[in-house]
Order: sequence, then C-alpha cells, then structure tokens
Amino acid sequence: MIGILLTKIRLFFRSPWSFVMTTLMSIGFAFILGGTTTNVINVPVYVADEIQDSIVWDMLEESDVYNFKMMTNDEMKQKIANGKAEFGIELHKNDYQVLVGVDSRTIDLVQRTVEEAYMKKQQYEQIYAESKATTIAEKKELREDLQRSQENPPFTIQMENFRGSDAVIVDNTFHSLFGFALFFVIYTIAYNVFHILVEKQDGVWDRIILSPVKKWEMYVANLIYSFLTGYLQVAVVFFVFRYWIGLDFNGKFMESLIFIIPYVFAIVAMSILITGLVKTVQQFNAVIPIIAVSMAMIGGAYWPLEVVESKFMIALSKFDPITYGMEALNGVVVYGYPLGEVLYPISILLLMGVVMTGVGIHLMEKRHV
Repeated sequence: MIGILLTKIRLFFRSPWSFVMTTLMSIGFAFILGGTTTNVINVPVYVADEIQDSIVWDMLEESDVYNFKMMTNDEMKQKIANGKAEFGIELHKNDYQVLVGVDSRTIDLVQRTVEEAYMKKQQYEQIYAESKATTIAEKKELREDLQRSQENPPFTIQMENFRGSDAVIVDNTFHSLFGFALFFVIYTIAYNVFHILVEKQDGVWDRIILSPVKKWEMYVANLIYSFLTGYLQVAVVFFVFRYWIGLDFNGKFMESLIFIIPYVFAIVAMSILITGLVKTVQQFNAVIPIIAVSMAMIGGAYWPLEVVESKFMIALSKFDPITYGMEALNGVVVYGYPLGEVLYPISILLLMGVVMTGVGIHLMEKRHV
C-alpha cells in the first residue's frame, strides 16, 4: 500500500499542472467575485515638524483602516503627481495640511482621523497642564497611567445590536472563498479517483494483484492519495487568503482547516460512487462537469441558500455535500458557532462518505472486475 501511495505522489510531482490550474482558478474566482481587497489604505505623510514622538503620530500609527507612511516632502509630492496616491497629509506641530491630487471621498474620512488625533493631543496637553507635568518623563508616566486606567475602567458597557439570534449573515468574501474552494476541489478529487477505473481497464490492477499486494490496499492507497490532493488544494487556497491577502478568518483559521476534512472525505466517496456507475472515460468526462456545477448551484456555493425560495431546490440541497460543507465553514468562521453546533453538518458528511464509499466500491467490483 505504501509503495502504491508513494508512486502516486511521484506521479503528482511529475505532472502537477491540473492541480495547479484548479487551485489558481479557486483563488482567482474567490478573489474577484468575493470582492476581497486590502482593507488598509496607504496614506503618504510628510512630517514638517519634529512630531514623531507626539500623540498625533502615535494615534495615526495605531489606525487599523489607514496606513500612514512617513516620507519626505518631495517623495509625497511625486507620488501624488504620478497618480500613485490620491492625496497626502503634511503634519505640523499644531495643525495639518492636505495636498490633493485627485478628489476622493476618502479625503474626508482621513481628515476626520487626523483631526481626532489633534483633538486628542489637545486633551492630553490640558491634562499635562492640570497635573503640572513638564518633563518628558513625567508626561510619559502620566500617559501610561491614563492608558492603564482606560484598560481597566471602573465600569463597563455592554452593547448588543438589533438582530435576532436566528438572523442570516452573508459575508460575500467568505462565501465566495468557501464556495469556489469546495467547488473546484470536486474536479481534482474526481479525476484522481477515476484513475482506478482507468487502471482497471488498462489491466494494471490485474498485474498488481499477482503480487503480494492485496486489493483493499490498492483501494486504500488510491483513496488516501485522492483525499490528500483534495485537502491540499483547499488548504493552499485558505493559506493564500490568510497569509498573502490577509483575510484573518475571524480568528478561526485552524478550525476551518479541520472542518474541511469531512467534506473532502465525502467528495472522495462521491467520486467513488460516480466511478462505479459510469462505464467509459467519455461518460465520466461528460458526467463530472454536470454534477459538479449542479452541486455548486444547489448547495449554495454560487449564492446563499437563504435567497432560494423554491422548496424543491431546498429539499434537493439536503442531499448535496456542498450544503453541509458551506454550513460547517460559515458556522465556525462567520457565525462563530462552537464545535457542538457544527457537529450536525459534519456528521451528515461523514455518513454520506461511508455510505457512498461502500456502494461505490461494490459497484466497481461488480461491473469492472
């Protein structure tokens, strides 16, 4: 079994292009249709006065929305003139100036952020005056005391939004990422599983059976290889979005990698079932695209199932592995469900996998051996 698995892996490294193409297509479609863009806006800043250690610059550096990049006056003006920046900010000790290259709505938002920083500076200066702090060390100590008091307030306020507990949250970025990742992996897994039928028709299995290798070991090696390539593809897509594009998965990145395991197993089982039903390569090549696209449409990979009004289509979705794969991933990443609340889709996927694996292998043994 190990020898067959290692041979499959060597063949994968010799010809990985189909795997690479489907992976790139998953990333491309999810990136374009999901509207995934960088959340941080770069803003060139020229510091006219020495305020690098002031409250203004500290607050600007802490901004999560804007990335204020300090540069010289000539560099900032050149970026604006070349169209690489729509505007720039020139900071002075007590005020600022905006250099506009292209009129943009972002200018007003950035101005508010800068104004808040200067207002904060004035508040601290009033506190310094009241406390009679004059030296840099005294001001620094006072600021640290204020920050500690803000981190441990005497009372807290709890906020809740006006949304029911059963409200539907549709995050277009995550929906496109999960949908296209689960959709394209069907092709990778199915065509790997289909090699079992091709090898049987070519007589490869007849020759291997004459060796000490048992038939169940041949099945297990092929299925493990198909599972690993499918899981690797989805994991690569998730890693690209997490560490290259910067999507943080709401702090549930490792959980999302775990919860795709039952889905990949179910798709391997479905591929076995399809391979057991078809008789020729031509039939398989015709059936797989139809099934994959239909599953994506019915299971909610292209659009949320919440927008579907047809009861018949909703009923069909209950037999679609993509439905439960999307439910598990959205549940843990978007809704923040604990493990206990996503056990249902996981258990359904595992049940589908066991049933389809048994039926598929039975059909392959009955028809092709």
